[in-house]
Amino acid sequence: MTMLSPGGTRRGGRPSAVVHLLGPLVISVLAGLSALVTYHVFVRTISGQTLDTAAMLGTDVQHPRLAGLLSNALDATNMRSVAVVCVIVAAIGGLRRRIDLAVAAAVLVLGANVTTQLLKNRLPRPPFDGLQWENSLPSGHTTAAAAMAFALVLVLPEAVRGTAALAGAGFTGAIAISTVWARWHRPSDTVAAILVVLAWGALVVFCIRLLRWTRQAAPGRPSWLATLPLLVTAALAVPVTVVGLLFAKTSATVATEPEPSRLSFLTGIAGIAAAVSLAFLTWLWLATADRDRPTESSSSRAIPPAHEPGSPGR
Repeated sequence: MTMLSPGGTRRGGRPSAVVHLLGPLVISVLAGLSALVTYHVFVRTISGQTLDTAAMLGTDVQHPRLAGLLSNALDATNMRSVAVVCVIVAAIGGLRRRIDLAVAAAVLVLGANVTTQLLKNRLPRPPFDGLQWENSLPSGHTTAAAAMAFALVLVLPEAVRGTAALAGAGFTGAIAISTVWARWHRPSDTVAAILVVLAWGALVVFCIRLLRWTRQAAPGRPSWLATLPLLVTAALAVPVTVVGLLFAKTSATVATEPEPSRLSFLTGIAGIAAAVSLAFLTWLWLATADRDRPTESSSSRAIPPAHEPGSPGR
């Protein structure tokens, strides 16, 4: 059995324990910094804010049935649904005897939503786009959707985490795109919300690994059936976002005023898809990176030692 030395390396000279422990903390910091960069580029700069607003104005929901579906989806994503998910998470954690995961999931949901509200209420928004609107970054609806999905992935058994991650990514993406389609939020608001949730998710995983530092664990990884759709989505959405930003940035109308732009809207949707797929791919790997191993004592009790030749049996 591979053991961890106090210095953070595995016996045999493989330096992986410290990386395994600090990896989520690094991801948390990078996600938080990325959220701040998103705010700076798309709120604090004239071109970024104008482009972001043009994406929000680039479409309009005119079909009554579609508008009703979007409205129902957004209305269902509220603090009541967040509370229900927290109760479900606590129940799953209790049934699995993983109270640490249940507490971590609750901290994730609470921390992400509180952080979003604090940032939304305190970050200034200069009216470069001519709209005297209050700051809307990060998106509260997107934060709630992503946090609920992250929490469920964390506490569910390993066998169903991949399916839960794919469903959660689809739900989060639908809510994020709906807020932009309904002109409640700009694309950067939803991207920043996803980054806030990822930052809190990686932080709670770091805390779990720190508390379980002395326990033995087997390395785990999600199945390709779960990761492949997220990888394909990211591989398609990232270049579309980059190319769309380059084309939209050179548009004269977008550069001077936030006129409705279908190109900017599609670019924003691609950016949301890229952020969602990459965030859930990262979260799925973080959530399944540890797999409990039975302790040595329990293993020895489960498999009785063979009798030596000549020794009397029981």
